[in-house]
Amino acid sequence: MPSVSLETASESMALDGLEVHLENFEGGYTVCFESHTADADLAPLFRGLPDDRCQFPRWGYVVAGEITFRLRDHDERYQAGEAYYVPPGHTPIHHAGARIVEFSPTEPLGETIGVVMANLASTRSSTG
Repeated sequence: MPSVSLETASESMALDGLEVHLENFEGGYTVCFESHTADADLAPLFRGLPDDRCQFPRWGYVVAGEITFRLRDHDERYQAGEAYYVPPGHTPIHHAGARIVEFSPTEPLGETIGVVMANLASTRSSTG
């Protein structure tokens, strides 16, 4: 059976305040290792998706720090040592110092990341 670690993940990306290493597994799931170096409410990056929210579920574990997910009617905060499930229809709020490991379905993750990257590029071109 396949396995992956932060060091062996085949893909990586870095954004302002966020570093992600990821691996797509057969069977349709992706594991992401994330390190957050800045506080950020990422809601603007999900504009254009249904309800302007993330459209894939996340299963994860907080290795260090904490992470928050904003749902329609409340926020869910998870701290180091906690595992979580967040359904579609959320936006993430990053906290500096957080390290998490997440598992998500590859196809909806890819579709959502496409919109996020386009929004990020648009933001950068309008400010830079």
